[in-house]
Amino acid sequence: MISYKTTTDLSQSAELTYRNMRSYYEHYSVDWEPRKILEQITNLKNRDILVDGNVVGVIRLSFNDDGCFLRDFQVSEKFQNKGIGSEALVEIRRLALEAGAKKVQLKVFKISPAHRLYEKDGFKVTSEDDRFFYMERYIA
Repeated sequence: MISYKTTTDLSQSAELTYRNMRSYYEHYSVDWEPRKILEQITNLKNRDILVDGNVVGVIRLSFNDDGCFLRDFQVSEKFQNKGIGSEALVEIRRLALEAGAKKVQLKVFKISPAHRLYEKDGFKVTSEDDRFFYMERYIA
């Protein structure tokens, strides 16, 4: 059973992101480490994704006048391709609507297979650069 809760251990959450994203950081020579990730996530809306009570992922959101920005969305590798990401996108839209947002925006590494999950969920590419697809999905 999938559930969600406010993240209480931001250090553990930063480690999860680092483990999941390490190959992308190395590919693009990005100098990230868990300490730097922790600094960046402190002021975000952080939610853990749980399966049977165990943390298997994280959702991180920020909000502005233009809507909701999905800053980070991770599912631990051994829990990927099991429908958890698709179900978590429903929760992301719910949280965004709850905060009054009309759309969710994100950026995703072009080499990440996650962009297919977002496209399947209705996100559209609005722009791109050498590393990222910038995507959005209207929700209201």
